[in-house]
Amino acid sequence: MITTATITPRHMASVPGHEAMSPVTHDFIDREDAWGAHNYHPLDLVIAEAKGAWVTDVEGRRYLDCLSAYSAVNQGHCHPRLLRTLTEQAARVTLTSRAFRNDQLGAFCEELAQLCDMEMVLPMNTGAEAVETAIKAARRWGYRTKGIADGRAHIIAFENNFHGRTTTIVGFSSEAAYREQFGPFAPGFTLVPFGDIDAVLRAMTPDTCAVLFEPIQCEAGVLLPPDGFLRELRALCDAQQVLMLADEIQTGLGRTGTLFACDHDGVTPDLYILGKALSGGFYPVSAVVSRRDVLGVFGPGSHGSTFGGNPLGCAVAREALRVLRDEQLVERSAHEGRWLLQQLQTLRHPAIKSVRGRGLMCAIELYEAARPYCEALQQRGVLCKETHGTVIRLSPPLMVAREDLEFAVGALREVFAAGGIALRQTADGRRQEPQ
Repeated sequence: MITTATITPRHMASVPGHEAMSPVTHDFIDREDAWGAHNYHPLDLVIAEAKGAWVTDVEGRRYLDCLSAYSAVNQGHCHPRLLRTLTEQAARVTLTSRAFRNDQLGAFCEELAQLCDMEMVLPMNTGAEAVETAIKAARRWGYRTKGIADGRAHIIAFENNFHGRTTTIVGFSSEAAYREQFGPFAPGFTLVPFGDIDAVLRAMTPDTCAVLFEPIQCEAGVLLPPDGFLRELRALCDAQQVLMLADEIQTGLGRTGTLFACDHDGVTPDLYILGKALSGGFYPVSAVVSRRDVLGVFGPGSHGSTFGGNPLGCAVAREALRVLRDEQLVERSAHEGRWLLQQLQTLRHPAIKSVRGRGLMCAIELYEAARPYCEALQQRGVLCKETHGTVIRLSPPLMVAREDLEFAVGALREVFAAGGIALRQTADGRRQEPQ
């Protein structure tokens, strides 16, 4: 176990004291809070630099990043190959729009389609855009291929899903905070319990064109489906002529120890929705990847994006995929993820409800709020973020070193050994150290 007393020189600067926030940090936070919309609740540190699995704040303090920008930096922060590709491409051409062709788009589509064992790619920018694209493709496929009457296409999704923040997507969320005062919402979606194949069957109608799912529900607390569920879902969709739409924006490209999380069940969906790690955190790139009969429903003018498929994004994404392969990051995720999960399962504390994960996506579910634990870990040089209120999510970059994972596990042991919560709320709302 790594403790504060046994930290190596490499980690010495990573453990901030419990001193009050400096005026420098205060200024950055105050300016952001004054001028920015308050749609996030970040930890109170201000990152100025990052490299590999480590970030440095404006005070010069280093932290191990165990969030990876929600899996966007699987390759590590500021990977030198991606940086070189970005700067070289930016010096040539960054944007043409889809009104003209560019010399990166065709190669990107070919390489990504072959990686996914699919036939066609539609590039976009953000994950939410890719989900919206998949919905449009599935609906039009339903009308043109399955023969659903116009305006009646129906999609099944799952409770506790997180597919993005557009009004269409939050309309079929089961999280009240995502929906409150954002309606009215688009019809055509039915929610069923995650992992319940009988509920999926009951929800299907002749107008059902697709089932939209995350193979692991990340934002819901790293919830894994029951064993065999995805195989059952594949068989049911085949029998009912319904598309399987796999949202692998967070789980794809090595995060769970396989190229795609669906691979754990030996399942190939009809359509992959990808993003985040597709560009290694350098540039927003997302994509929908499918068969020709699915994405072939789009024609000129039916869908588009000014920045989707831009040469800068395509060049970076191509290199990001090569880095995954050349540095064997999928295999590293599987190997180091097994070790990390085994270590987490040895943690003992009354607040711990369960530990779960696949690859380098792990979670510690608590019986109480996870935020104070994340704040306590921050004090020990480890950055992670609570999700779904009571879950600590741990998902470091896939290139993370074993000694860095040992450092994270040591910090977790210290936090739980100290009673867990570093700061408790008093009755009048002020914070104090635990007794």
